[in-house]
Amino acid sequence: MAVKREYQSARRKEQAQQTRKAILDAAGKLFVDPGYAATPLTAIAAEAGVAIQTVYAVFGGKRQLLSELIDTTIAGDDQPVTLPDRPFVAEIRALADPRAKLVRYARHLAQTHARQADVMIALAGAATADPDAGAIWRKNVEDRRRGMSMFAAELATTGCLRPGCTVDGAADVLWLAMDVRNYDWLVRQRGWSSDQYQAWYVDTVAAAILAAP
Repeated sequence: MAVKREYQSARRKEQAQQTRKAILDAAGKLFVDPGYAATPLTAIAAEAGVAIQTVYAVFGGKRQLLSELIDTTIAGDDQPVTLPDRPFVAEIRALADPRAKLVRYARHLAQTHARQADVMIALAGAATADPDAGAIWRKNVEDRRRGMSMFAAELATTGCLRPGCTVDGAADVLWLAMDVRNYDWLVRQRGWSSDQYQAWYVDTVAAAILAAP
């Protein structure tokens, strides 16, 4: 009986995860087109193939659904692991050369933007008119700034910041360079390859904040 209960529990957990993913996928599609403001939760429920009550039960409301969609899209999964605890951060910290750190981060950034650009560009547009979307966008901006402050501090430990460049100033440059709208313009609109985008990121940031070799 214990084995059966464990199996049933695992099965229910798997079904719940599948339902959650279906709702997130539907939201990711519809919040991009026709857009966040134009998409009621009933449309998301229909797209996901679930009852509207299920959407409310899993996410509570439209704002929370958008917030969790942003988080999972950025992370690439639904695992409860914060970005500073992700493997790519440990890999960056293990590198001694500051430019090598930028190269590793650029690879992560290109992969993340390829996954999140549609949703984040849609969020940026929705933020201009919808208070909930605006609050989530501002939180994302603040989170990115904190993340880049951590990265700037990491680069400063190498002793290779250019003279006169403070950690705070380096964080500003990193924050600006990593904005998804740069990726959208260069890769999605101008047709740059991912490799070209990564090289642009590394060269631009290194020239702005690192001392000459």
